[in-house]
Amino acid sequence: MVEIFSKQDGPRREDAHVKRLIEQNRGVITQLADQLSNGRYSASKKPKQVPQAEGLIIHIGSGPKPAPEPEPRIRVTANGRVIAVDVGSGRQLQFFGEIRENRGVRIFRLATAANGFIAPLDGEVTEALADIDGVLLGTAYTDGDLALDIGTRLEIPPEIQGAYG
Repeated sequence: MVEIFSKQDGPRREDAHVKRLIEQNRGVITQLADQLSNGRYSASKKPKQVPQAEGLIIHIGSGPKPAPEPEPRIRVTANGRVIAVDVGSGRQLQFFGEIRENRGVRIFRLATAANGFIAPLDGEVTEALADIDGVLLGTAYTDGDLALDIGTRLEIPPEIQGAYG
């Protein structure tokens, strides 16, 4: 034998009974809630009155603050990228090139189209750093020295803590 239950209109009999029971005992439930919460239950149900200030004119500033001027530093990253970063946010501002290793020799390659970079540097920066392109890095000339040279030529202080070597 198969019994078919179909959804009826309105609340179920059990739900209506429980709702009625709660409504009949609302006073006792509120009293118990106040007793357990030290009166905070009834206090939370009361509407809160916001004091109205009279005669005050409140003026909110004229929009968002302008972004602070970036403070660039030259950094040589652990994977050999030579970049300028903002000290405050840590965001990359400019990419100068990378240190490539070929047969145990580390060479700095400037980000130019001739060196195979997709986004080459602009003309002024390329001219300022042209003689550093292809420089060998080792014990005599370290990553920190490279960052210092680039920073000196572009008038950007290096971030020696980020350099390795």
